[in-house]
Amino acid sequence: MATETSPHHLIMTSRVTGTPVFNPAGDRMGHVEDLSAHKVSGQLIYAILSIGGFLGIGDRLHPLPWSMLDYDTDKGGFVVPLDKSQIEAAPSLSREELEGLGAGDSWRTRLFDYYGPYGAVPYV
Repeated sequence: MATETSPHHLIMTSRVTGTPVFNPAGDRMGHVEDLSAHKVSGQLIYAILSIGGFLGIGDRLHPLPWSMLDYDTDKGGFVVPLDKSQIEAAPSLSREELEGLGAGDSWRTRLFDYYGPYGAVPYV
């Protein structure tokens, strides 16, 4: 993970995986399980947030628009402007369903219909 003493402006995705995600009150809600990038532009689109379960069993994966995450060096993780109940109510996928993310526009529409009121902007 990046730290306040790091001179780097870039971070490897392998260092983002596992980074905790907090709400504004500082409550840990889960962690970044994976990232989703647009094939052509290379733009990061979603951080895949893992919530619940144990060792990857029974967890739900929540694609959060990357633009909604702010890194907080004091917390050593990302902060999103949502509470846990709002994340839990968001569209989510099982590990098996994750392969369907990005195939067609249905997931993109569902996610940005949900996260749009919180400031997320659909990708092009």
